[in-house]
Amino acid sequence: PPRPNPGSGPYKAVMEMDAGLPDHTIYRPEDMSALNGATLPLVIWGNGACANSGNSFSNFLTDISSYGYVAIALGPITERNAAGPPPPAAAAPAAPARPAVQQPADTTQLPRNLPPAATHPSQMLDAMKWAIAENARADSKYYKHLNTAKIAVMGQSCGGVQAIEVAADPRITTAVVWNSGLFAQPSDMGGGKTLSKKDLESIHVPMAYISGDPTDIAHNNANSDFEYIKSIPVFRAWERGVGHGGTYNQPNGGEFAGIGVAWLNWQLKGDQKASMMFRGADCGLCVNPRWVVQTKNLK
Repeated sequence: PPRPNPGSGPYKAVMEMDAGLPDHTIYRPEDMSALNGATLPLVIWGNGACANSGNSFSNFLTDISSYGYVAIALGPITERNAAGPPPPAAAAPAAPARPAVQQPADTTQLPRNLPPAATHPSQMLDAMKWAIAENARADSKYYKHLNTAKIAVMGQSCGGVQAIEVAADPRITTAVVWNSGLFAQPSDMGGGKTLSKKDLESIHVPMAYISGDPTDIAHNNANSDFEYIKSIPVFRAWERGVGHGGTYNQPNGGEFAGIGVAWLNWQLKGDQKASMMFRGADCGLCVNPRWVVQTKNLK
């Protein structure tokens, strides 16, 4: 498959697979020797539709990695973007017709006929375990190059539900939920355990919910999660004129990638300049007319 551009950050990033983690795709700075002693925080990513395709969000994740992160997406590199059109299948037998997904008018209600998730939250834990071991292995390219005390879990749509489940893990530093949120009734759509709003109470790290406008089918889910959360710092923002697909496939991941980098720089690297995009009544997104922002407990 075509390789993404190396990103807009200071480190040229590459997308690859590793024999030690065959069910994942890794995005990292190409020249690890150029880090000059800096260590790279980890970003664990769940794909939209819980797709088993680690290059589904390659533009977005490559750009994040180019700012000094190792991003690990669920799924191997596949021959096509999972969100793109399927390849010709003239030589293959016709697959049984799958019932169409039925989306209720109230989008906080679980759709019917959802296909089973092809990836699972446990793979996010596998990625963390692998990275921690590689950082300690003397003959690894990642040896002492990773900051395994700073880990973000993120995901889009169904992958966002996976991120919510894993965010309660004590090794997680922050969580970002993109075009996603939990349904009003308990659901296991993320391929893991059945989650309800009450599971949000198990999360004790700062969270951000980023989505499109009300045309985004997950817009109301993100709003209801934000309203439910009481005690942790949480940032909620949505962009006018953007739908469920976000800007991930735009060059360098579009505007969503810039927001992701700023949040990660603040939460994982302590960059106070980056925090200005999110904090205060005159925060960068707050004064941007394309964006609508709400916050709780954000300092």
